[in-house]
Amino acid sequence: MNIRPDPTFHASPKLAMEAPAENFAYTLLISPDFSKPDALAVVDVKRGSPTYAQVVHTVTMPNRGDEFHHFGWNACSSSLSPLTGHAFLERRYLIIPGIRSSRIYVIDTKPDPTKARIHKIIEPEEMFKKTGYSRPHTIHCGPEGIYVSTLGGGGKQGIDGPPGVFIMDCQTFDILGRWEIDRGLQDKHYDFWWNLPRDYMVSSEWAVPPQFENGIVPEELLANKYGHRIHFWDLRQRCNVQTIDLGANHQMALEVRPAHDPSREYGFLGVVVDTTNLEGSIWTWWREGGKFHIEKSATIPAEPAEKDDLPPLLQGFGAVPPLVTDIDLSMDDRFLYVSCWGTGEMRQYDVSEPKMPKLTGSVHIGGIARRTPHPNGKAYAGGPQMVEISRDGKRVYWTNSLYSTWDNQFYPDGVPAAEVMAIATLGGGLELAQDYWVSFPDGYRAHQIRLEGGDCSTDSFCYPSA
Repeated sequence: MNIRPDPTFHASPKLAMEAPAENFAYTLLISPDFSKPDALAVVDVKRGSPTYAQVVHTVTMPNRGDEFHHFGWNACSSSLSPLTGHAFLERRYLIIPGIRSSRIYVIDTKPDPTKARIHKIIEPEEMFKKTGYSRPHTIHCGPEGIYVSTLGGGGKQGIDGPPGVFIMDCQTFDILGRWEIDRGLQDKHYDFWWNLPRDYMVSSEWAVPPQFENGIVPEELLANKYGHRIHFWDLRQRCNVQTIDLGANHQMALEVRPAHDPSREYGFLGVVVDTTNLEGSIWTWWREGGKFHIEKSATIPAEPAEKDDLPPLLQGFGAVPPLVTDIDLSMDDRFLYVSCWGTGEMRQYDVSEPKMPKLTGSVHIGGIARRTPHPNGKAYAGGPQMVEISRDGKRVYWTNSLYSTWDNQFYPDGVPAAEVMAIATLGGGLELAQDYWVSFPDGYRAHQIRLEGGDCSTDSFCYPSA
C-alpha cells in the first residue's frame, strides 16, 4: 500500500489528459475453438521503442474455454472520492472475467508490465454461491470496491433469475455479494457506468445466455426479443429509479458512455441494429427536471451488398448492417468514436452538442463486404470492434473480434487477431497509423484493450475540470 495516492489517479478529466502518454497496452486474446487457454498480451506502444507495436509479454491462463470479453482495473481515479477512504489504493491489478466459464483472473502488472503474472483465480463456484449470477462481463473500479456486471442468472443456462451487478473487495478480491436492492423492471444486462458525484448509475441490455452463447438467434432477433431498454439507478440506495424502453425494434442496447466531467449530466448509448431497416444508432441521455430522458441522436444506414459477398445469415437482406458494437468518448467529452463492425468503419463524431453529433472523421478497414485492407497492405478480417482512446485523445486503438460464435456467423472465413491504431487530429479527423499493426500468435482472436495508467473507458472522476 502506498502512502500517497497512486500518480495515475487524477482528480479531473483535464488533469488525466495532461498525464504522461501510455507505454503499454494490455490486450485480451481468446482461443475461439477453446483448443488453447486464453491469454493477456502486453504490447509496447511507446513510439521510438525498438519493440514498438510488438507483443513483449504474454500471460497465458491455466484453463481452457474461459472466453475473455471485457476487463478492467482494480482501482482508478474514483478512489479520490471525498466520501470514501480508499485514496491509497494502487492501479495494479487487472480483473479479467471469463464470460463463458464464469471464472475471474486477477493479474498483477507491477512492478514491471513485461513480467505481469496471475495473482489470484476466483473459481465460478464462489460467484454462484455468493451472488446467484453467472457470465461476468463489465468491470468498473468504484470508490469502495470493484463492480462487476453479469449477463447470466443462476442455473446451467443462466436463466434462473435475472443477471445483475456484484461487488468484489478491492484489496482481497473476495466477492461480497449482489449490489442491487431493488432492480425494478431490469431483467437483462450488458454494460453499466455512472456519475459518482451525482450518485446515479446507467445500465444497458444485450440478451440472456441462450440468445448469445451459441450465436445470434435470427428468429429471436426478428421477433425483437433482445434487449432494448436502458435503466437508471440510485447508486447510494442501490435501486432502479427509472427504465426507458427505446422501442422493441432497437435491438441490443450495448455500451453506455457517460460524460467524463461529473458536472455534465448526459451520456451516450450505442444500439446495434434496428430490425425495421438494419441501421445502427447512437442515443443521448440526459437528466432534466429530476427525470432521465433519452433520444436517438445519430443513425448509420445499412450498405447494399451482393448476395455472394454476404454470409448466409445476411443473404436474405441484400445489405450489410453497420452493427454498432462499441462506442467510446474522449476524455474531454468532445469526440465520440463508433465501431461499425459490420461495414468495417470507425466513425468519429463531434459531440460538443450532445444531442446533435456531427460526423468529423471516418476510416474504413475490414468489413463483411468491403474487406478493406490496412494501409500497410495487410488483410484485416472482421471490422473495428473494441475501441480505446488514449487519455490525451490523440491515439485511438481497436481490435477486430466480437464474440467467438458471432464472429463465426458474420465472418465465416475467420477473424485472426489484429490490433490497429489511428491518429486523431485536434480539430477532428482520423487517419490510420501505417506503422502500428500488432501481430499475435496464430489461432487467437483479439478483444478488449486497456492502456497503462488508465484510458477513456476505465476511469471515473469525482471533480470537474477547471
